[in-house]
Amino acid sequence: MAVHNADIAAAFEEIADLLELGDENPFRIRAYRNAARVVGGLSLDLAATLAAGKDLPKLPGIGEDLGGKIHEIAATGTCKLLEKLRGRFPAGITDLLRLPGVGPKRVRALHEAKIDSLEDLRRAARAGKLPKLPGFGEKTAQRISDAAQAQLGATRRFKLAVAAQYAGPLAKHVGGVVAGSYRRMRDTVGDIDILVASDEPEKPTERFVGYPEVRAVLAHGATRSSVRLASGIQADLRVVPKESYGAALHYFTGSKAHNIAVRKLGIARGLKINEYGVWRGAKRIAGEAEQSVYAAVGLPYIEPELRENQGELEAARAGKLPQLLTLADLRGDLHAHTKATDGHASAREMALAAKAAGLQYLAITDHSRRLAMARGLDVRRLEKQMAEIDDLNGELSGITLLKGIEVDILEDGSLDLPDSVLKKLDVVVAAVHGGFKLSRARQTARILAALENPCVHILAHPTGRLIGEREPYDVDMLAVVREAKARGVALELNAHPDRLDLNEVHCRMAKDEGVLVAIGSDAHGVDGFEVLRYGVGQARRGWLEKKDVLNTRPLAELRRWLASARR
Repeated sequence: MAVHNADIAAAFEEIADLLELGDENPFRIRAYRNAARVVGGLSLDLAATLAAGKDLPKLPGIGEDLGGKIHEIAATGTCKLLEKLRGRFPAGITDLLRLPGVGPKRVRALHEAKIDSLEDLRRAARAGKLPKLPGFGEKTAQRISDAAQAQLGATRRFKLAVAAQYAGPLAKHVGGVVAGSYRRMRDTVGDIDILVASDEPEKPTERFVGYPEVRAVLAHGATRSSVRLASGIQADLRVVPKESYGAALHYFTGSKAHNIAVRKLGIARGLKINEYGVWRGAKRIAGEAEQSVYAAVGLPYIEPELRENQGELEAARAGKLPQLLTLADLRGDLHAHTKATDGHASAREMALAAKAAGLQYLAITDHSRRLAMARGLDVRRLEKQMAEIDDLNGELSGITLLKGIEVDILEDGSLDLPDSVLKKLDVVVAAVHGGFKLSRARQTARILAALENPCVHILAHPTGRLIGEREPYDVDMLAVVREAKARGVALELNAHPDRLDLNEVHCRMAKDEGVLVAIGSDAHGVDGFEVLRYGVGQARRGWLEKKDVLNTRPLAELRRWLASARR
């Protein structure tokens, strides 16, 4: 069975969780979490590299011990340490760590009370046991109980970048394409939908159910099959005749609401639209290509990312569909880190990687001093880095580095570094990194105050969400968007797959209000620019065009904007 980077990263995360539950050395725990982040963000397939007899590349923070475990997991899917730790705790206990407000200390208290799973927690809550446990009170117990109930009732979803590691190889194996929410670039994916056009359906079907990563076959039919992969994700296969390919691709891409709306347009014209084609009575009149489905109802082609029944049909009818942003439109990246703080590469290495990714400029925006865990820069270290960037720009060709900072927004809305140094920078990116539980009024006032600072160019990851890990903080986004417009500040769409913040709704809000969006990789290493494609996908879902995105501008034009933004 193939092992993907996501599997290795998941193993390291589980090791870190179990070490934390065992109250082990925090530095050791941090090393495994760092290894999970590094491996999870790599574009290079580590297991395939090792299987080809090549050496493991040098990876930041991963020495001989962790490297050995990568070899072990790549070869077997697990490692001795993980299996040993699993033997110390009941299966499912790490699910408790995913609940908001439940850290290792509380999970240990739950474990001592023989509450070792979400279902155990639900039963204990119903029996009124939680408030009696150490570190729990009535309000905390209720909040944790509600979170457990919500998680038990939720369908498991996978981050888009994780699903990509499984969807692409499977589609290639069966000779098909990936449809569904994956094709629409949703930030999370519930399952993988594979479509194959073939007049011999038994061949792709047998390849599908015989795929080495299949753990269980849920259904096996002539043209429809479902399996569960070893990663836990469900994959569904549909095989259709070649003449039905376009209609089927439209149908299985969705969304359901979009498809229903298109079918209603067809009914109004006396047509029936399904996965096999567009029909007038018993005669198929279209369906070989997706474009023909839309043409049959009098519409131009609608890009997959727009298919949510959120006005795209009306825009298509009026000839007002957006010319959506493409990855090739990006000229630079305005959010990246180096090993001066919590990154894994030097400014030079990051510059060369950005150039190799096809970018013309890169802003170095390391953290400011308040973020102690990231070894944030104080004034002295920042000024030293600025001088180093000037020197590098004298040596580099084909790429320009911009001097920047990701400066913390403090709880009163002030910034973590004085204006006297911020004014010397090319780009100032302001961000919230703490105080996530402030009230809506206080959080909004905090951010609005930061936007008033004339040094700020970009508000980073504006709602602070981490998909599946941390809910967005409570903030009035319309007020933030309008203040950004008034102050000439751009809003970041953070392309990291854990964030994708702004979401598509807020992207569209920014577009409607005339606020520029900056798509930033938040790269912490030389592989970090790979995620820009996910940011572009999210931007497309938010109807963004090239003109709506700040870093599609050539460097000279960008510099003019940055200069004019200083109020």
